[in-house]
Amino acid sequence: MRTEGAQLNVVEVKGVHTRFGDAVVHRDVNLELRRGEILAVIGGSGCGKSVLLREILRLMPVTEGEISLFSEDISTLSEAQLAPLRRRIGVLFQHAALFSSQTLLENVMLPLLEHTHLDPDTVEELARLRIAMVGLPEEAAGRFPAELSGGMRKRAGLARALALDPELLFLDEPTSGLDPVGANGLDDLIKDLAHAMGLTVLMVTHDLASLWYIADRIVMLGDAQVLASGTAEEVASVDHPLVQQFFSGPRGRAARAIREGTRT
Repeated sequence: MRTEGAQLNVVEVKGVHTRFGDAVVHRDVNLELRRGEILAVIGGSGCGKSVLLREILRLMPVTEGEISLFSEDISTLSEAQLAPLRRRIGVLFQHAALFSSQTLLENVMLPLLEHTHLDPDTVEELARLRIAMVGLPEEAAGRFPAELSGGMRKRAGLARALALDPELLFLDEPTSGLDPVGANGLDDLIKDLAHAMGLTVLMVTHDLASLWYIADRIVMLGDAQVLASGTAEEVASVDHPLVQQFFSGPRGRAARAIREGTRT
């Protein structure tokens, strides 16, 4: 029988080790994502946060350990058994990963066409609704990815990630490459949609302003392990050189000031 904690944890990572040859990427990494929260996985370049995201999505295997989605150990499931779980999640990849030969509307329609038996008119209606939900103008639906700005491509990727009305949303560096205005707008959108749709969100990011503004909890990776976890305030106060280097530099101090000032 499942415990109460297991029911509340949408993602559980237990004792994960990852090695590429002699290189150790993760050493006994543990984390949990609770239902309804926004969790940010942070750390310096090369700390293994994007690798961990791919492992949680089972796009690559772990060397040792266990990863569970919705209380199911994904390492034991076949691709056919994974399919129902994957329909409950949405993913925004770092560069949006839109199909360049398809319009924005066609990109957002694709998950609905692949995973539902809805008629074409209903699929198009739902896709247009998702496009509107992420703040894109109606006329953007007919444009190709190359005709969209970087910020519009991020929102388009988010619209596709939300196409199947997921319970769990994964975001890989959602604000990377955006100017401060565009990043702030995307932060606001993610926070609003998570609340309105009841989403659980796991976000990999190095954007200090984002993690202060929208994350309920933070897990920081470094030296192949979890260095700290908790709220932004709790993690920022951890007495570890890598943690202090991350949070106490000029960018970290500026991000915290913004969080405690105009964007509270």
